[in-house]
Amino acid sequence: MPGAFRKIDVTRGAMRGMMCSRYALWAVDDLGGRFLSVDPTIGFRSHFNIAPRSENPVVVSADGRNRIRLMQWGLVPHWSADDQTLPRPVNARAETLSEKPMFRQLLEEKRCLVAANGFYEWKKEGTRKIPFFFHRPDNALFSFAGLYDTWLSPAGETLASYTIITTSANELMAQVHDRMPVVLTREGEEQWLSQGPCSPDELKKVLVPCADDVLEVHAVSQRVNRPGKDDGGMILPVNGPGLI
Repeated sequence: MPGAFRKIDVTRGAMRGMMCSRYALWAVDDLGGRFLSVDPTIGFRSHFNIAPRSENPVVVSADGRNRIRLMQWGLVPHWSADDQTLPRPVNARAETLSEKPMFRQLLEEKRCLVAANGFYEWKKEGTRKIPFFFHRPDNALFSFAGLYDTWLSPAGETLASYTIITTSANELMAQVHDRMPVVLTREGEEQWLSQGPCSPDELKKVLVPCADDVLEVHAVSQRVNRPGKDDGGMILPVNGPGLI
């Protein structure tokens, strides 16, 4: 598993706009214990370069229990005429969830946890974009705040899909990008999955940047740029521009 380099040259190159389009999840055997679910995870594969349109484990609350479900990354709302016409957002901005028709109802009823061991983001260095990997110091599982929905095709087939919520960057992340995925605390996970009455304002209190010491970061190989590449070498540290 990766080592860590915490210090990054912050003088230039931080990216702006949409983000979090790749992440990693390798501790699939630990999902049940970490998220208090009895659902079997046999057959789930470790992935080190998860890209949009792939199927991945997501934690939802149903009948007072945490359930692990496979869903496709890139949200297709239930009211969509098909699964191709509308954009399929992989991210949703925390600040505008209650304003957007695509997300407003999901914020009230269909919140989920997206399990991960880390995520990638790119920093611009001249004409190049350098990939960095963010992860916990102990490489343990954590979760992103997410929203999900289930779409029914004209043929009667269902498609469950999800999006990852982003917020403004903390100090560590801001050295690479101006936004970051919402990395929840354990308490935040409980509140986010709560099925009791909860106002959008209350929910948004957990949709904040994590503390700077929650994650570590290091540069990784350019191989992560290719979605078809998926092995443990993707997360290993490399020397590269931007590291001190």
